Amino acid sequence: MRLLGGLRMPTPTPETDGSAKPPSPLASPVFRALWIATIVSNVGTWMHDIGAGWLMTSLSPDPLMVALVQSATTLPMFLLALPAGALADIVDRRKLLIGAQILGLVAAALLAAATLGGLTTAPVLLAFTLAIATSAALSAPAFQAMVSELVPSAALPQAVALNSLGVNIARAIGPALGGVIIAVSGPPAVFALNAVSVLGVLAVLIGWRREPIASTLPPEHFFGAVRAGARYAAQSSALQVVLVRSLGFFLFSSALWALLPIVGRRDLGLSAGAYGGLLTCMGIGAVVGAMLLPRLRERLSVNAVTVAASLTFALSMGGLALAPHFTAAAAAMGVAGLAWIAMLSSLNGAAQQSAPAWVKARALAISLVVFQGAMTAGASAWGALAAAAGTQVALLAAAGALVLALPLLALRFPMPAGKLDLAPSSHWPAPLVEGEIAADRGPVLITVEYQVAPGRSAAFARAMQPMRRIRRRDGAMSWGLYEDAARPGVMLETFVVESWLEHLRQHERVTQADREFQDAAQAFHIGEDPPLVRHMIRPAAS
Repeated sequence: MRLLGGLRMPTPTPETDGSAKPPSPLASPVFRALWIATIVSNVGTWMHDIGAGWLMTSLSPDPLMVALVQSATTLPMFLLALPAGALADIVDRRKLLIGAQILGLVAAALLAAATLGGLTTAPVLLAFTLAIATSAALSAPAFQAMVSELVPSAALPQAVALNSLGVNIARAIGPALGGVIIAVSGPPAVFALNAVSVLGVLAVLIGWRREPIASTLPPEHFFGAVRAGARYAAQSSALQVVLVRSLGFFLFSSALWALLPIVGRRDLGLSAGAYGGLLTCMGIGAVVGAMLLPRLRERLSVNAVTVAASLTFALSMGGLALAPHFTAAAAAMGVAGLAWIAMLSSLNGAAQQSAPAWVKARALAISLVVFQGAMTAGASAWGALAAAAGTQVALLAAAGALVLALPLLALRFPMPAGKLDLAPSSHWPAPLVEGEIAADRGPVLITVEYQVAPGRSAAFARAMQPMRRIRRRDGAMSWGLYEDAARPGVMLETFVVESWLEHLRQHERVTQADREFQDAAQAFHIGEDPPLVRHMIRPAAS
């Protein structure tokens, strides 16, 4: 604890040479300590999942109750990810994470005590599992968003890959270790160890001296922050690419996760230990993939990596469907692990780089919702197909569908080749107003008048389309572009925001990448003075 108390967030260093090797994320003391502690905590989570499922089979023979354990584990992430992302953007992420970790620790400890005392019933087990999953749902967006605070921007892709690797290391260790502990000491032991596993993460978070993000404006309100996150996703083309590619991959790849237990137990006749061995092989494949990813990124674009990963995962699903014995299935799972981490880290890295700091946690939360929704919907569909036609047909159909959909996804929605500069540009001049304006006054109409050479109006309108998305993405409720009927070439841009405070937030949210689009549009302006900006606000009620 004494050493952790001195940890500070490292100061990101800019890339001086595009060919220079990016710094290792593990060079950051806070990231390194949190990465190790999170692996330990995830091992505890996997042990809990094994223990909860095993205990429920003893508490209730009803298959529905056993299935509800998995539902209690995944439902909070689907329902709470976006609200949790909004919280992570408007409150201190460190404090939010500490609170969420304490919730998970208390729930796991109480479940261990109740089970040891013989007080755990099926509803009690579901309630505590729901509480632990709620802790994870509240933590996930904040954990992902704060990665960019802990490492330099050049190291962000490798940091994302390391986090994915940590999840797979825990997946390889947790189920097997949990099974051994249950056999020796029973479910209460794994529940207690899950509680203990949280302590390392708590220690790092308490010791991290997070530097607050400076802002002259008050924080957003919760519901407004949720709406702003949804609006950003609807207007950000970079984030939309990530969401579409995520949906296109996870909808089909979910077949492997949904049907693996049936393949292992029924088709291959494996024991519980051998089934755990398949998951371990996937974890090993993920470790190998994480080691290869930096070299692959040096040679291939992000889009090429995702195409290769999708094809490889489809191949592994086909291999699993046709596997005649454990060895072949284990090989297919190893290949799947390699492709899985390549795809997961590429998508998460692109999501990280698609949103500026003010909305990053909400953007990542929306990507989590798409991930959970696609996995849930896909698993149900492929499970239904397997029930009607067999697991082999379902896996081969999923693999074939992934391959067939890939050209459309990769060509229509290619992953961005470079990084957007999402640092605040602060290039908008302060609004000229008479006296003080109350923050909640509104709505506010902003107009920008341009003088364009006759005959170039259509080209100017095309150049203004990115500005439409930027204005609406950052808070505008409506946007329009008009030409003066009496003075050809006089163009008026208009947009309306909810309040004066929301317009001031637009000033803070504009980025360097946005400035490039604005400069391109303003290059059409031929007036001697800059474009004329007016702020029209609804009169105060008498």
